[in-house]
Amino acid sequence: MAKEKILIVDDEEDILELLRYNLAREGYQIEAAESGEKTLKKVRTDPPELIVLDLMLPGIDGLEVARTLKNDPKTQDIPIIMLTAKGEEADVVAGLELGADDYITKPFSPRVLLARVRAVLRRKSQEPVADMNELNIHGIHIHPGRRSVTIDDQNVELTFTEFQVLYFLAKRPGWVFTRSQIVDLVRGHNYPVTDRSVDVQIVGLRKKLGPYGKHIETVRGVGYKFMEENSA
Repeated sequence: MAKEKILIVDDEEDILELLRYNLAREGYQIEAAESGEKTLKKVRTDPPELIVLDLMLPGIDGLEVARTLKNDPKTQDIPIIMLTAKGEEADVVAGLELGADDYITKPFSPRVLLARVRAVLRRKSQEPVADMNELNIHGIHIHPGRRSVTIDDQNVELTFTEFQVLYFLAKRPGWVFTRSQIVDLVRGHNYPVTDRSVDVQIVGLRKKLGPYGKHIETVRGVGYKFMEENSA
């Protein structure tokens, strides 16, 4: 029985062949693309179960491809593993905060690549059916199906991770969560993002929510919580 379909994206032919060989040998169905434009076209016409995406691409780069896919409800749930020669934390965090699921730096070990692919696909298959209930709390309307947030009939533009954090906290008003719990519950256990990145997301959320940002409260020495309505 054929395994999942994986789209590999890189503009270097030798890297594509290395990826293709090792993944196909494990039984995965392989599609390939050499540019961001081709990637978006392939994903929209024939969605894969996983994308291995190089960040340094001609034309539309990998980060922009990830941003586009994660902002589209039709493609936002497709897991992405970033493949990059950039090892700096800032580059890695930028991709992860757009919604990528993992990253691998070049040069890479084929065994590590396969382990990461298996882990991401296994995590995806074990995810529970998403809670799609809309929320109306403190004048903030959150629609998980559309991934939209509106306040006073005005749309609030959030990144993939900002939306995840807001929806997670707002579903459990009054509950206090540590930074590590937020990372685990929003992204899954062992997700490679530092606790500090949660603080960055909260700062961004509060700014975008304006006066309504006060409902995300800091619990000193612990983490964060969303204010209960009867305590406003």
